[in-house]
Amino acid sequence: MAKTGKDTQRVSNFGNDKNSFGSPLIFPRTIKFHVLLPDIRIIFTYLHIADSLLHSDVDKGDGSIKYILSGEGASSIFIIDENTGDIHATKRLDREEQAYYTLRAQALDRLTNKPVEPESEFVIKIQDINDNEPKFLDGPYTAGVPEMSPVGTSVVQVTATDADDPTYGNSARVVYSILQGQPYFSVEPKTGVIKTALPNMDREAKDQYLLVIQAKDMVGQNGGLSGTTSVTVTLTDVNDNPPRFPRRSYQYNVPESLPVASVVARIKAADADIGANAEMDYKIVDGDGLGIFKIAVDKDTQEGIITIQKDLDFEAKTSYTLRIEAANKDADPRFLSLGPFSDMTTVKIIVEDVDEPPVFSAPLYPMEVSEATQVGNIIGTVAAHDPDSSNSPVSEFHVCSLGHRERKGQRVNSAEFGSKDFCVLHQLKIFSSLLENPSQVGRGYVAITILDINDNAPEFAMDYETTVCENAQPGQVIQKVSAVDKDEPANGHQFYFSLTTDATNNHNFSLKDNKDNTASILTRRNGFRRQEQSVYYLPIFIVDSGSPSLSSTNTLTIRVCDCDADGVAQTCNAEAYVLPAGLSTGALIAILACVLTLLVLILLIVTMRRRKKEPLIFDEERDIRENIVRYDDEGGGEEDTEAFDMAALRNLNVMRDTKTRRDVTPEIQFLSRPTFKSIPDNVIFREFIWERLKEADVDPCAPPYDSLQTYAFEGNGSVAESLSSLDSISSNSDQNYDYLSDWGPRFKRLADMYGNGQDSLYS
Repeated sequence: MAKTGKDTQRVSNFGNDKNSFGSPLIFPRTIKFHVLLPDIRIIFTYLHIADSLLHSDVDKGDGSIKYILSGEGASSIFIIDENTGDIHATKRLDREEQAYYTLRAQALDRLTNKPVEPESEFVIKIQDINDNEPKFLDGPYTAGVPEMSPVGTSVVQVTATDADDPTYGNSARVVYSILQGQPYFSVEPKTGVIKTALPNMDREAKDQYLLVIQAKDMVGQNGGLSGTTSVTVTLTDVNDNPPRFPRRSYQYNVPESLPVASVVARIKAADADIGANAEMDYKIVDGDGLGIFKIAVDKDTQEGIITIQKDLDFEAKTSYTLRIEAANKDADPRFLSLGPFSDMTTVKIIVEDVDEPPVFSAPLYPMEVSEATQVGNIIGTVAAHDPDSSNSPVSEFHVCSLGHRERKGQRVNSAEFGSKDFCVLHQLKIFSSLLENPSQVGRGYVAITILDINDNAPEFAMDYETTVCENAQPGQVIQKVSAVDKDEPANGHQFYFSLTTDATNNHNFSLKDNKDNTASILTRRNGFRRQEQSVYYLPIFIVDSGSPSLSSTNTLTIRVCDCDADGVAQTCNAEAYVLPAGLSTGALIAILACVLTLLVLILLIVTMRRRKKEPLIFDEERDIRENIVRYDDEGGGEEDTEAFDMAALRNLNVMRDTKTRRDVTPEIQFLSRPTFKSIPDNVIFREFIWERLKEADVDPCAPPYDSLQTYAFEGNGSVAESLSSLDSISSNSDQNYDYLSDWGPRFKRLADMYGNGQDSLYS
């Protein structure tokens, strides 16, 4: 290749490689082109300088040489003039899209299309220019910083990115500045860290600031590109404000009738802080109402709630004074110099007079009375007075007896009234009203304890159903009885049991007092018989331990019963002896159940036998099929696994219907033995079949097969014609029986005889 002086200067560093023609290469294997953007003419000029680099010394200028270009962007971004070798760019190049392109150039003989120079490779590097502004990819920003923070407290760091080449020039070197937010905040130019610029910024004065931060490339020089973002800074609260009561004193009027636990007043100390920094406690530190009132904090509103702890009485005290303190729960030591984080106020409570109902001298009057008290007797006295009048006389009321009813009322332990025994309690509510104002009604309560006396005789605890077995032995316990008494003595019940005088000397039963408020009934003999006496009546005498004691006679009814081996009564009726011995009601039920079961079984057997005894007459609508016995010996006959139609012999005239044999290959199924479909009955063959069946049934030599089938009619019209060897030899038939060899081993003999032609018969 030829090269100019200018070209030599450009490529003097590439070396002294030789081409195929022995000339020094001005095209190295790799050449880097630095292209300046966006002036495309510079690219063209620079690449045009390289034109002589692609000009081969073989090229005489007669058009016999052509130049080609391949690689990244060839034909789409870069094109080459095949006649001159000049390379051109077809569109504007962007380094941010692709910074490098690798191209290959070669000179070819135009006629033979063969290379005249080795292929050379170009690496084109796009030189960056400042065409991208800095961008805040994470903006806009939000941040918070505590109020009253010192100068230089870090708030947040912002970051801008520049798509330009950071390794070339200053296109991607960014500096930060604050456009809005001064003098409260500042930003470090290189790092983008935003800091506070003023001390003592008060959230209560202003709690939010909007900052505008700029990022500029080219190190902030003129001509650089810039981008901005916003930063919202919120001052967070600190406990720098103490609580303060808006007033130095408060006064509230409350009626004396206000119930206990009612709210008297709500007070609140103001705190400019928020959240936990505004939480406070209230307490009564002084005053004459310490035991009458209490104060608590409402966690939602931070108010102090004053409530009543005891009843107010205008006649006793008309006003109360309270000294109340409010203080922050958690004070910040940094701000204690601003003053105490608490405040005091005075609350005066005026008690208003209310027209009150009469008041009883005691909230509850306990009284005792014997249940034997006569009607009209005075049990006790209650008293009431008007609390609004100091000269009001005391009114007394007498509680009188109206008689008693046993155990009406609430059963309680009256130890609280000075008595240790159990009793019955009656609760009374007593009302008292003023003559001047009947709407004012006072209420009093009286608890009257009814003391018990022994006025009820004991009796059986329940209705006993007592039985004795016929085979009972002497001394056997047949019943245990106990007693109850409506009275409730102080020391508990104690009952004594015995037989009455008339029953003491009886020979049947005796009584034993167990000394535990129970008694046992025992037999005195054996051999009780229902036929002689089925029921005994035993009178039992019961005495309580009261003073004076009371007694009663209770009759125990004892029935004689037949018992099993375990002594469990089976029947207690004397009429049961008219029944057969040993047959109880359960036995009779079992017998009846067995009889019914037998009857059901007999009916089932009869029904099944009737179904089996069907007449052995062939109906033309029936289709009775039985299986042919299979013979496995060769030559034993055709193997027919199809069911045989017994109705095929019902008539001489039959209709033939070809069916597929299972032992015949599909290719020769047209030779299968035909089956028959029945047509109207023929009397002759019906009788013939019946005779053969009878002979088979009585023949002792017949094999024990399920059925004996007799074929008396050979049929005619076989599709396969006759297979007789005599007929085949004597005939001039040209029938081909080669297919017999395909029928399997059972037709091997026939295949040997007929399958190989006439010569095989005599071979």
